[in-house]
Amino acid sequence: MRQPYLLLDIDGVLIPFPDDDGTTPATHVRHDVVPIGRRADDSVAVWLNPDHGRLLIDVFRTGLLSPIWCTSWRWDATTLIGPLLGLPVLPYVDLPRPQITTSHPNGYLWKRDYVDTWLGDAPAIWIDDDFTGLDHAWAAERTDRGMATLLIQPDPQVGLQVEHLAQAAVWVDRLSRVGTGTPGAAPGVEAA
Repeated sequence: MRQPYLLLDIDGVLIPFPDDDGTTPATHVRHDVVPIGRRADDSVAVWLNPDHGRLLIDVFRTGLLSPIWCTSWRWDATTLIGPLLGLPVLPYVDLPRPQITTSHPNGYLWKRDYVDTWLGDAPAIWIDDDFTGLDHAWAAERTDRGMATLLIQPDPQVGLQVEHLAQAAVWVDRLSRVGTGTPGAAPGVEAA
């Protein structure tokens, strides 16, 4: 079986969106970063949970998944966000910068077509806060075609939680025991 990818988004997953009164979870610490294309005096404030680094490293160390950034942060994910969490250098899906006014211009997450091409027939867990029902249907269709796909969708104002990574660990463990990546081979090998 091909090793599944673990596709990781950042905004709404590692960096929660503020709630209506502008607050972020108390577990998160503010950092000011300077993404590519910005000046040092034009930094961006991000809030990160320092525990996420350790939790993600624990998942990476299983060796059962190939972690990949899948975010509009692109290279900045590896150079800015990852180091703040103590993560190793990770590759990233080189997403374009589309001229869109919504993250769902076709009724589904704008990244999906690029991810589908990038994945080919590889199994994957994709953690993103912005899926629609059409994305979940896509994941189920991929799984039905033998390309096991699990979507995990954190609440964007809370972000990644321990239970999301536990869900990923259970899914990949079942998939690795089956060894085929086929949808009917193990319970729970499906889109969530």
